[in-house]
Amino acid sequence: MKKYALTLILSLISLFTFAQTTTNGIEMADTMRSSGKIYVVVGVMAIIFVGIAIYLFSIDRKLTKLENEQQHLKK
Repeated sequence: MKKYALTLILSLISLFTFAQTTTNGIEMADTMRSSGKIYVVVGVMAIIFVGIAIYLFSIDRKLTKLENEQQHLKK
């Protein structure tokens, strides 16, 4: 019962915070979108994400290779 009451209270608090936000939007994003710079930001973020993903996949392959070698040496 405590969980339901806590969930209800937290939901109401979040509704009150939404009511206090302004509806003007984000001015910086509008300015960057109008000048075309937002595409540069999106492109850089995509390049960073792809780089991190490739790095993680390469580390995973190296770890898998080391684990297989370690198991093979134990036998």
